Amino acid sequence: MYFLVFLLLFCLPSCQCLNEKEEQSEDQCDLLKRSLESSSVLVEITKEGFHRQVETTIELSLGLSTGIQVMLLYRWPRGVYLDPYQIASLRDQRKWQILIDSAIDLELPAHKTQGFVTYVYPIPEGPTPRINVTIPIHGRYHQPSFEGKTSTSVHIEPPDLLLRSAKCTQFSIFEPDDVINAPCTPDNSSTCSWVKGHSQQVQDPVCLHFPVGDGLLLMPVCAGTLLVTMICCVLLSKYMWKHRIS
Repeated sequence: MYFLVFLLLFCLPSCQCLNEKEEQSEDQCDLLKRSLESSSVLVEITKEGFHRQVETTIELSLGLSTGIQVMLLYRWPRGVYLDPYQIASLRDQRKWQILIDSAIDLELPAHKTQGFVTYVYPIPEGPTPRINVTIPIHGRYHQPSFEGKTSTSVHIEPPDLLLRSAKCTQFSIFEPDDVINAPCTPDNSSTCSWVKGHSQQVQDPVCLHFPVGDGLLLMPVCAGTLLVTMICCVLLSKYMWKHRIS
């Protein structure tokens, strides 16, 4: 009898604590869901030529509450690249951190590379409904066109907005495809469960145009280069023979 009373007194506080944690988790998950449903992501491209900037603006109508972490998942096409050395040099100027999923070769042309993914972690200054991220990108050289085209198009997809909270552990209110495992921090030391948002206003990919060479001029240019080289060699040889230069 005494054992049953002791067991009851011991279990009641534990059950109450578990219920409180579950309620807090549900409340925090519900806050994440409402924040994502009312959010928007806008992407704009600034600057010209091969060196551009991708400016991303995040609008959270509920604001960024304490304990909620924001992450942007960019899927970059192979026609552009990020310069890790440039990004590192801007460490003190930017209000975000970045994790690149693979090594980037700065010299390869577009047709010899693959697309890559970056995880960007904004550093907001306190609770705020708006977050701005500006990332410098660079266009790669493309194969020449044999169809008379003078430029090629590269499409930049808007990033996925991901939110997480350490207090949100009950993901049943989200769609299974909306819960993604991704690095918790730019250090890539561990993975966490993030929730992906679906903006009510879906933005179309941003299109960039980069110049390409004219492949139809390949043979004339090669022939002209070879002819000029041969003429220069003949003239140089004649000059050396005339002046007895050995």
